[in-house]
Amino acid sequence: MDAQRVDFLQKQGFVDTARMGCMGWSQGGYISAFLTTNTTIFKAISVGAGISNWVTYYVNTDITPFTRQYLKADPWKDMNIYLKTSPMTNITKARTPTLIQHGEFDKRVPIPNAYELYRGLQDRNVPSKLIVYKGFGHGISKPKERLAAIWHNWEWFNKYVFGEEEKMPVE
Repeated sequence: MDAQRVDFLQKQGFVDTARMGCMGWSQGGYISAFLTTNTTIFKAISVGAGISNWVTYYVNTDITPFTRQYLKADPWKDMNIYLKTSPMTNITKARTPTLIQHGEFDKRVPIPNAYELYRGLQDRNVPSKLIVYKGFGHGISKPKERLAAIWHNWEWFNKYVFGEEEKMPVE
């Protein structure tokens, strides 16, 4: 997101740049992870089941052919495209408080992606939290756990975007 586009949206009254957050799951989680390591425009970010490193993803996912098609190469043929598009490549630029949510048994975007992003953020002293949903894969499909995931986002954005702390009423 470049400054000109944000300025345009702000002038139209669509955004308050002092309170912008970003969240996504799966492909949206990848975009959120990429933003957390490539911009500081957001006050908080939530990464749900997102790719943090295309090589890690390539060697662990259940859909390796998709990766070759999406990036138009395997990492051994064109490592540069894998590095250029991996959030972890720019982990030293990360500053935005980042919530990471992931299913324990995710075969689509395997959990090493979450661990790698979390470790990188922790090593950079970026406020971050990793929540692993036990027994779940790529999506959180049961109502109780889905509500918990929503609440975890609520807590995160409430704290880092609005400056208020509120704990989940039930565990």
